[in-house]
Amino acid sequence: MSKTKVKKMLFILSKATIENVYAAFVMANGARMEGIESEIFFTFFGLEAIQKKKLNKLHVATVGNPAMHIPTMVGGLPGMEALATKMMKKEMEKLDMPPVDEFLEILSASGVKLWACKLAVDMFHLKEEDLIEDLDGVLTIGDFYNQADQEGTQMLFI
Repeated sequence: MSKTKVKKMLFILSKATIENVYAAFVMANGARMEGIESEIFFTFFGLEAIQKKKLNKLHVATVGNPAMHIPTMVGGLPGMEALATKMMKKEMEKLDMPPVDEFLEILSASGVKLWACKLAVDMFHLKEEDLIEDLDGVLTIGDFYNQADQEGTQMLFI
């Protein structure tokens, strides 16, 4: 059995909660640091991570998030999401994690390709000017699958 090294990572980001966005960004950045090609495909609510007006206003999901270890009713109380988000951002600052807009610039500069999903862009009536400048383009899902055209490519849905 031959061992194939990972040569390319394709991440599909469908939710723009802080924990999902940073998970995708950290893994994509880590791949680049290891010399692995890396691309992120932003679809459905994941598009909020590349919308100029929304990307620095992302929140932690407190409802329906078993990792929060709080009852759903409590997570849904007014102010809980804001409190959890503030606490998460404070911890991330201690680790020198850049804000979303800066992290996107770092990813782009390191060679990570950033793609928006055409279906989702059309569905949410977004225009090119609504999205970040560092975006590499808008792709159909078929176009994105074509990015996986080499041996050693892995795809991860977040």
